Amino acid sequence: MSTRRARAVAYGVVALLACVVIRATDGRSEEGRPLALEGATTAVRDSLALQTSVAPPAEHEDTLGRGESLTALLARGGVSDVVIGEVLRAASMLDMRRIPAGMRVVTRTTHPDSAPSEIVLHLSVDRLLRLRREGGAWAGVEERTPWQTDTVVVAGTIRSSLYEAMQTASRGTLSTAASQQLTWTLADVFEYRVDMSKDLQVGDRFRVLVERAVSPTGATRPGRLLAAALTLSGTEHEAIRFERGARAEYYDAQGKSLRAAFLRAPLEFRRISSSFGFRRHPVLGNVRKHQGTDYAASSGTPVRAIGDGVVQRAGWGGGYGNVLEIRHPNGYVSRYAHLRGFAGGVRPGVRVGIGQQIAYVGTTGLSTGPHLHFEVLVGGVQRDPRVALRDKAGLPIAAAERDAFTSLRSRMLAALDGAGATVASTAGPGATPAN
Repeated sequence: MSTRRARAVAYGVVALLACVVIRATDGRSEEGRPLALEGATTAVRDSLALQTSVAPPAEHEDTLGRGESLTALLARGGVSDVVIGEVLRAASMLDMRRIPAGMRVVTRTTHPDSAPSEIVLHLSVDRLLRLRREGGAWAGVEERTPWQTDTVVVAGTIRSSLYEAMQTASRGTLSTAASQQLTWTLADVFEYRVDMSKDLQVGDRFRVLVERAVSPTGATRPGRLLAAALTLSGTEHEAIRFERGARAEYYDAQGKSLRAAFLRAPLEFRRISSSFGFRRHPVLGNVRKHQGTDYAASSGTPVRAIGDGVVQRAGWGGGYGNVLEIRHPNGYVSRYAHLRGFAGGVRPGVRVGIGQQIAYVGTTGLSTGPHLHFEVLVGGVQRDPRVALRDKAGLPIAAAERDAFTSLRSRMLAALDGAGATVASTAGPGATPAN
């Protein structure tokens, strides 16, 4: 039965009963109540219940298009200009210029033919704005959706790249975006020990113990990386996250810090186009020793200092183009060439810190395209950066914390053996995003 027909039937029943009441006003019960009126009240109540059962609250869902305003979306859904104005005033806490394209908007009405009673803006996977009309006025309340937090192990083998291996290993556990973020985090943890662009080989393996947050909609995001193990050419490298007061650092299985005097690579996001060794020079055409490593990257990509030191050269260097040299302790010098330019304040005599942005990738000098040419000199002699920067040992953990670290290490390494398993599960607001 359609809504319109149901209403017509209900109104007919009410009118008929009203006539019965008027005709029966002379007949009264022993208590003096109109007999027909008592039956009419029951019938009216039943008819109203019938209307409610056939006319449930209506719901309409739409998606905000690219470049579309919330006003246009609501108007497309049949919301009047007056109501749209009231809704926008109730949502004044939002910057309408920053509402993301693709946002879901749900409009609910008590009856299909009435004005909206509730509008819900799904701002993100865990945040929504609920706008309700109460007492003739609209009010907005922001709500956070609770995430479920657990700990999972992701393990895989390198076949073509770390990105591909991580995505394959985490399928069904993490989203593609979360898998990529975990790849970056793993590279950051080992950046003093491993150059992920060069040191990984086909057949190498990894295991990662990481916190995971899952939303009620199934969205995932990685949290803190608690432990990891990389097996490179048969040699295993471990990383254990150990909290020291308000700080947390990563240590190897022997309790030595993964932090060292030098980073393994001068670019944070990187892919190598040419490694140390003999090759045909792309401009000169002759074969000669290529004294360094080339990192292919877009022009303007930030270059970072691989260690603390003092700038001893920043300017034009012939075939090197714009070149920067940093003098480090113990006779080490790092050289960065073909630069587009230097970071503000970087000039000879200035002290820089490890990881500090010092320049930008370019294609100056003898260069066929944007890339960074990177060299390491030890005692004035050019050395293979992969060998010269290989970490020997970090600072050991304090003796007073040795027992606590040993206990934690045993638990973390045991958890890493549970590849593909959920180690722990707790309800909470979500894991801390990976840095």
